[in-house]
Amino acid sequence: MMSGSLINLIYLIAGILFILGIKGLTKPKTAVRGNFLSALGMLVAVVITLFTINDVDFTYVIAGVAVGGIVGAVMALRIQMTSMPQMVALLNGFGGGASLSIALAEYVTRTGINPASISDFLQPTVVAASAFGEGAEATIALVSISLTVLIGAVTLTGSLVAFSKLQELMKKSYGLPGGPFGNGILLLGALAAVAFLVINPGNTMAMVAILGLALLLGLFLVMPIGGADMPVVIALLNSYSGIAAALAGFILGNTVLIIAGSLVGTSGLVLTKIMCVAMNRSLANVLFGKMAAGGETIDADEIYDGKVTSAQPDEVAMLLETAQRVVIVPGYGMAMAQAQHAVRELADAMVSKGVEVEYGIHPVAGRMPGHMNVLLAEAEVPYDKLVEMDRINPTFEDTDVVIVIGANDVTNPMARDIEGSPIYGMPILNVDKAKTVVVIKRSLSPGFAGLPNPLFAMDHTLMVYGDGKKAVIEMTTALNQL
Repeated sequence: MMSGSLINLIYLIAGILFILGIKGLTKPKTAVRGNFLSALGMLVAVVITLFTINDVDFTYVIAGVAVGGIVGAVMALRIQMTSMPQMVALLNGFGGGASLSIALAEYVTRTGINPASISDFLQPTVVAASAFGEGAEATIALVSISLTVLIGAVTLTGSLVAFSKLQELMKKSYGLPGGPFGNGILLLGALAAVAFLVINPGNTMAMVAILGLALLLGLFLVMPIGGADMPVVIALLNSYSGIAAALAGFILGNTVLIIAGSLVGTSGLVLTKIMCVAMNRSLANVLFGKMAAGGETIDADEIYDGKVTSAQPDEVAMLLETAQRVVIVPGYGMAMAQAQHAVRELADAMVSKGVEVEYGIHPVAGRMPGHMNVLLAEAEVPYDKLVEMDRINPTFEDTDVVIVIGANDVTNPMARDIEGSPIYGMPILNVDKAKTVVVIKRSLSPGFAGLPNPLFAMDHTLMVYGDGKKAVIEMTTALNQL
């Protein structure tokens, strides 16, 4: 057996690897290395933990690693980049479910309840005075177990709902009567059950109440939220999974789990804050599921009727040939069409003719934070050409052509100009300030916010209808022939 000092030293090394991994993920050039360092840190932590526990049946461990490894490898190899947000949501749920399982197993073990007997959970249990420790130690243990169950269950069901919405399995939004007040009642009920359990550890019905209320809370927190707000939800659920993991670390007395969970929880909260600012949502809006959805009273026909100008790819190519500066604004439409490589080829063709090309990136374009960055990095677009919203917006007035590929809500002037609009106040890319705007889109259908976009009807906007990848390829072909 290794000494406690050596174990803690190895855990510290694993924690440093986690931090270096996160730092590496901030840039595409170091992202692969960062991912490797984080994975190495987790491998070290898991191996050391296994060899410090007495009476481990490695048969189950090996079986779990084999099954999980195969499932993970298949998912990673088969998943399309367009479905990456769904996978992230699902993995968040798995993390919350794992922490939940740890907490329930610890509670069952310490109380001596027969897990095969449901009746044991339906009646008070006599618990040994020292089952959870003495004094403050017992209180901390019970609070950690209860909160891990609470947060883990919320993360589990909330992530499953997010996955269902992103996968378009759930197309309607449901909520409790009273909206955030109904969610607040569920939360208060769960916290009250936590208090009852801390006072009386043998009150198994309190644990059942925590679990049940938390599972419902996860459902009703996410179900009312529209798809346009999913980037915020994914970031928040990621934070929840980290917090649950950190609490599970307190339960097990595992230092590296506390470190890893704290890193994930904190970084998730920071990212949530960034997303909230980008979506013009407060954190309270996210926590209680009261986000913008609607736009039913805005008449799309009134906005578009007789005002939309369409164009063909070869006409756009002539504009691009004479342009000095072009900004490409990618959105989920580019991801759906898998057009990132075609977009890079179009940019290369423009650069070869002396055109300055940059990419305007909105923080929540797509279905998860950084979605567009990942897609364009996959197509080997230089990172310095990806310009954030705050830096690209002042340059649009000096831009000859902006090419918008499926980025609907994040370019909608309603957010800037129409008070009372569901997205009013949301920071957008001010593409309408450019001299000419080319929008590549299958139709005039609204984005996830459900709103028409006045940009499409502006005098200097040209609509190119059709598949994004095909349209971009045709523009590239026509440009190369000029």
